[in-house]
Amino acid sequence: MQAQGWRRVAPCVALMLASCASAWAQRLGAEPTHDAGQGVTPAFEGWFKNPDGTFSIMLGYFNRNTKEVVDIPIGPNNHIDPGGPDRGQPTHFLANRGWGPFVVIVPADFGDKEITWTLTANAQTNKIPAGLNPLWEIAPMIDAISNTPPYLSFQSFEENGPSIQGPRPVVTTRTATVGVPLPITVWVADDNVYSPGRLPPRTPITVTWTMLRGPADVVFSNAKPAVEKTEGKLPAGTKVAGKATTSVTFVEPGQYTLYVVINDASGVGGGGGFQCCWTNGHVKVDVKPASAGSK
Repeated sequence: MQAQGWRRVAPCVALMLASCASAWAQRLGAEPTHDAGQGVTPAFEGWFKNPDGTFSIMLGYFNRNTKEVVDIPIGPNNHIDPGGPDRGQPTHFLANRGWGPFVVIVPADFGDKEITWTLTANAQTNKIPAGLNPLWEIAPMIDAISNTPPYLSFQSFEENGPSIQGPRPVVTTRTATVGVPLPITVWVADDNVYSPGRLPPRTPITVTWTMLRGPADVVFSNAKPAVEKTEGKLPAGTKVAGKATTSVTFVEPGQYTLYVVINDASGVGGGGGFQCCWTNGHVKVDVKPASAGSK
């Protein structure tokens, strides 16, 4: 029933967002591009209701630099209020657009209140308010052709480990040591629904790794590892499944959050900014210094 309700909302919301996106794109198109030196603008992607009655406010960003990666630690230059400054937002901003890498959970009685995300970078401050305005309700779990987001798990589907669909991320934890590669495997599955008239996608599921938060850069052995097809138990409603493995190496100790996004054939950002169909995962890593004997 929930999916049907979201499906009714989707066409009008998609039209509204498409109009907004078009206007925004036209405005941005008139602005000169810069390799570096520009600010980072928070983006309110929309909100959706969770099964437990709470709400997810989905946020992203636009780094207005074409090359400069911007790091903004949590604090006076990167805060979400009220309830902050830390509400799980990124501190590491890749160039250009970051589509909905995280959500802020608000209670069932949130009503007409708002949260505000403020970012200051390169002496430029930008902020965005976000709330539960009905015009910004989105349908991240199903689109106009009944496509749904891929499933993501950090355990084999045969093991019945926790899995998730959609932008509210599944979270797992790991420990690592500076200089020692940490292997990470994800299991993914999808309904393999694609637009009528298109050929079946050669790659129905893609996996992309980046860093969301951390005190220093990390190095992935492969940030876009190939998905190896698997057989066996599948989540309900899915037709294709596989696993993808990469490793990540840390050069400094500290607390990190890695971000994995699972896309289906609709593409990054749901294929043009519509809020379906992708799935987020966060890996929180506690990185210890290298021991004296390992140096």
